Amino acid sequence: MPAEDRSQAAQGGPEQPGPGLNRPLALLVAATFFMENLDGTIIATAAPRMASDLGVPAVAINAAMTSYLLAVAVGIQASGWLAERFGARRIFCLAIVIFTVASGLCALSPSLLMLCLTRVLQGLGGAMMVPVGRLVVLRATRKSELLPAIAYLTWPGLVAPVLAPTLGGLITTYASWHWIFLINVPLGVVALVVASRVVPRLQTHSVPGLDWVGFGFFASATVALVLGMEQIGDPNRWPWAVAGVAVAVLLAGLAVRWMRSQDHPLFDLSLLKIATYRLSNTGGGVYRLVISAVPFLLPLMFQEAFGWTPVRAGLMVMAVLIGNIAIKPTTTPLIRRFGFRTVILASTLGSALTFLACALITAATPLAVTAAVLLVSGACRSVGFTAYNSVQFADIDQAGLAGANTFSATVAQLAGGLGVAFGALALRLASGASGSDSVTSHYHFAFVVLAAAMLYPFVETLTMARHAGAEVSGHRHPTQRPDRARSEAAGAD
Repeated sequence: MPAEDRSQAAQGGPEQPGPGLNRPLALLVAATFFMENLDGTIIATAAPRMASDLGVPAVAINAAMTSYLLAVAVGIQASGWLAERFGARRIFCLAIVIFTVASGLCALSPSLLMLCLTRVLQGLGGAMMVPVGRLVVLRATRKSELLPAIAYLTWPGLVAPVLAPTLGGLITTYASWHWIFLINVPLGVVALVVASRVVPRLQTHSVPGLDWVGFGFFASATVALVLGMEQIGDPNRWPWAVAGVAVAVLLAGLAVRWMRSQDHPLFDLSLLKIATYRLSNTGGGVYRLVISAVPFLLPLMFQEAFGWTPVRAGLMVMAVLIGNIAIKPTTTPLIRRFGFRTVILASTLGSALTFLACALITAATPLAVTAAVLLVSGACRSVGFTAYNSVQFADIDQAGLAGANTFSATVAQLAGGLGVAFGALALRLASGASGSDSVTSHYHFAFVVLAAAMLYPFVETLTMARHAGAEVSGHRHPTQRPDRARSEAAGAD
């Protein structure tokens, strides 16, 4: 029996989506996504002040960021099973409570150890908010309304990493670092009240037990990968970085081998046979990784290479945010007009070109030109994220949504979280390959590396069917029948 049939049988049949787009629900889930994404990076600019208060070196605060990332990346892997076993509405509300309480505890932490422990708790709450909230929206939305629904859920991942440095700096400067966490408490209370009113009570099913062996293998691989990539920025710790990545690859291989032999694995890998879903998690994963490195590299280049103040650098990076927001009203019409394949190709190529343009920017470049490049870059990433996030579920039926959502959320979290490490790796490669002592040239080389990496999702998207995801986008050739479009998009085996 195929994996998706087993899943459907175990769950008592697929649920039918709701009558249309539930905007209050989509906005609520988007708001919780924003909170989770923001807390992943916001403490970076507050690190010196936090370190001073806690009596540790500034670099030690990185442990609090890593603790959060690990908790989210590992916790996400069990979120789908929890939602199926206990109900998505119940788990989503519980996640808000855990995240809110943990945020308050983070603000009260008297030591770095306590901060790291409370950040782990906060990350576990965030791990359930991210995929379970999206699952609620997916389950309650028809395929024809999926594109605008995903558009609501995309902006937190775009806005939060860009806004975090500026917001963290403002809070630390004019209040105290404690408010970085305390601000989540009233927001969490409001989100919980709204959730109790707008989140539907979806039918729960009898599901098999959690695949603990698969979870152990994959969670351990995640920890090894994150810890290994964290060492990349320090040239003296590269052996540890290589060892961490090697162990991660080994454990991931064991996890895949185990899950392929199970009737009810942690992740249903048979879903990767669906072309749109596979491409969204392979090329889409690389796309997210590269894009996530940009908010890390830009402020550093402006400050270290150009000698700008942190405020001036932060304001310039806001041009990326403006590009994200300005293009957002047109993302859905663009996808409906040109289709997923064309839009993703344009986004990946446009992003690569803007990275090459960043490699030509110097301190003498007119500010208007620099801002224009970042504006276009922000627009490209906004369109690309919406397209990838929407097309990945275009050919997934209701029975497979939970598993597909959990796996894609894990990939997205790892790709986004490791973007900083990828940017640091690009800089390390630059110092050894550029043949120059110029700091500016190192950053220029790093952006060339980003542009080269973006070619992978571009080339992979060329293999996507011309009308992939037509049921979601509504884009079809006038002579193409809907059933043929779905067959092409799914890559019929």
